[in-house]
Amino acid sequence: MRHRENAAPEKPAAPPPPVPVVTATVKQEDVPIILKGIGTVQALNRAAIRSQVTGYLESVAFTEGQSVRRGDVLARIDPRIYQARLGTAQAQLGRDQALLTNRQTNLQRNEPLLQRGYATEQSVTGEKAQIAQSENAVRGDQAAIDYAKTELDFATLRAPFDGVTGIRLIDIGNVVQPSDPGGVVVLTQVQPISVIFTLPTDEIPQVQAALGRGPVPTAVYDQAGTRKLDTGSLLLIDNEAQPKSGTVRLKANFPNAERQLWPGAFANVEITTSIVKGALTVPTDAVQQNDKGPFVFVVGDDHAAAIRPVQVGQRVRGVALISEGLKAGEMVVVQGQYNLVPGTAVVAAGPDQVPDTTTASAGMLP
Repeated sequence: MRHRENAAPEKPAAPPPPVPVVTATVKQEDVPIILKGIGTVQALNRAAIRSQVTGYLESVAFTEGQSVRRGDVLARIDPRIYQARLGTAQAQLGRDQALLTNRQTNLQRNEPLLQRGYATEQSVTGEKAQIAQSENAVRGDQAAIDYAKTELDFATLRAPFDGVTGIRLIDIGNVVQPSDPGGVVVLTQVQPISVIFTLPTDEIPQVQAALGRGPVPTAVYDQAGTRKLDTGSLLLIDNEAQPKSGTVRLKANFPNAERQLWPGAFANVEITTSIVKGALTVPTDAVQQNDKGPFVFVVGDDHAAAIRPVQVGQRVRGVALISEGLKAGEMVVVQGQYNLVPGTAVVAAGPDQVPDTTTASAGMLP
């Protein structure tokens, strides 16, 4: 007993050292409200260049993958048959015009004779009928010439719009005809270009409201959704929904000046429907999730972490819009939350001093 009375009193345990964390300040800024969709790039115009007449493919005037302008010659079909048909039609027109001229001359000579009684009414009437017949023949001949000229023009295949040629589908020396399934080449217009994408049906009223206010800015990203490829504007909302998927298709146009969009490629699309003025934002990594919903760790003036439930409006490109639960200027923990419980003392550290255990670092969406 005497030994215990003389024993030194136990010292209180030292508090644990503060936990290093990466922090960020709650910002107040204008934030665009963005809707995301997945779609496919589509040529603004696409045409299979087919021959409208049958003939021998004499020459090809394009290089595969070449940019061409509207009206440029792409290929030529042997025109001799169609030149001969045009010549025949022109010759027939010449004969009928000569016959018409002769009959008009006879009528001009016989009409005065009829007035003096040297010609019969029957002969003059017959000449008038023959003139009408010849006039109709001349009109038919002119129509045949127009048809022959059209056929001859079809022997030269031209680009119907500005675009890029694909792989040549028929070689020189082959006979081409209108029934060929693929034509000579496929031409696509890529400047400008379109993207067809989908959004859930419950987001369409928001898009309609945005269209009612004016042009809707639209951005397109690569398949990974990380690199912006171009910016454009929303063109339209499809006139019917897809009942099986609960989505609606939309179409946006992009200038594609750098030709980073190519028909058939998958793309991620973001449309801006409105701007929230003075919105509160934090890095997406600050937002955690538990059985009660989203929350963040807030660092108070005492450098202790506290849990704060929040309402998240949207999460776009590493930035979360907080609609409820935070104030501008507050400090939140962005990295290192796995070591925290309410009341834990923290100290600000650099990202390289705190292990990153967020879902984003594990390759998952936040």
